[in-house]
Amino acid sequence: MTGKIFAFLSCLLLPVCAAYAGTDSFDFENFAIVDSVDADVTMDPVSLNPGDDVASVGGFDIAGIMLGMSFDDVYSLFFRSNGLYAPRKQNGIIYTIHPDWKYNLDYECRNQGIVIPTELEKCINSLARARGLLYVSQVHLVRENTGETIVVYFTSNATDNTVYRVVYNNDVNTQEGASEKFVKQRENKILAFWQNVLDKYGAPNSGNDRWISSTNSYDPMLIAYYGALDLIDNGRNASDQVKNIQSARENFQAKPYAF
Repeated sequence: MTGKIFAFLSCLLLPVCAAYAGTDSFDFENFAIVDSVDADVTMDPVSLNPGDDVASVGGFDIAGIMLGMSFDDVYSLFFRSNGLYAPRKQNGIIYTIHPDWKYNLDYECRNQGIVIPTELEKCINSLARARGLLYVSQVHLVRENTGETIVVYFTSNATDNTVYRVVYNNDVNTQEGASEKFVKQRENKILAFWQNVLDKYGAPNSGNDRWISSTNSYDPMLIAYYGALDLIDNGRNASDQVKNIQSARENFQAKPYAF
């Protein structure tokens, strides 16, 4: 399907699109529908550093984005106003159908005699849109003058389409060459980045690079890397996955067998 068809399907579902209807400012190439990625919510155990207490990770933000924020709030921050970050020019918003629901819809459409791949995809997307199963799964933001990027991940509509993960990246870990000056420049960039991280979030309370809100790895945490931050609530994502899997199984439209 073309980008315009993607945009058309998406706009019919998304309420905020109405604000742009009939205007020239709406970018129809800023949307895409992609298959859901394999959601692995298995986490390694976490523990507090000796003498440290839990952190209020639920109140942490990356560029103003917090765990649990609605898509509408994120949209207002970066699509309706000019800020430090702007939506990625192509496919700044990604839509998804949970795979278990997509399997259900595929079964329904094929039972209607639709087997041509392009027509089958249209049928699946149309049913998903009509039933509220097509949801914003990712928002991609960029800050072009510094090379920073942010990817915001959302749960499905089954759990109110809220932020469960924010991944930030910059270029401090890159090195332009092998000479001493480039090595030194990279080291200085990393040190400056880490100092900014410490200034904003305080010292890590789990290992050297992790802020945890409890010793349960499914509760909100922040993980820092060289040039990257990962703010995540695995419990929120896991709950969303379970709810979709159960609901899809319960609503599978099997044939009316009689025996």
